[in-house]
Amino acid sequence: MISEGRIVLFRFPQADQKDGKLRPALILRKLPGKFDDWLICMISSQLHQVISDMDEIIDSEEPDFQQTGLKQSSLIRASRLAVVGDDILLGKRGTIDILRLNKIKK
Repeated sequence: MISEGRIVLFRFPQADQKDGKLRPALILRKLPGKFDDWLICMISSQLHQVISDMDEIIDSEEPDFQQTGLKQSSLIRASRLAVVGDDILLGKRGTIDILRLNKIKK
């Protein structure tokens, strides 16, 4: 089941319109309307790409890391968003803590 705060797998499109790699994404929220559309953001292991005051690093040493299902410290890229239908979300990894989700949404 798709829900806010869940980490899923998704082929995130590249800026040049080429097919993207399968990567984790964070479900931010369900969009209003009759379609099953969700606002998601990319998750990357490339911590050096962080945009301060926008992106969120989740370190493997943090207490809520284990529940994410991520393999290593990662960058939740609030600066890389997409709207997708739930039918193209390919799998579930884990979840993030509700406090972290609320911080990202702000």
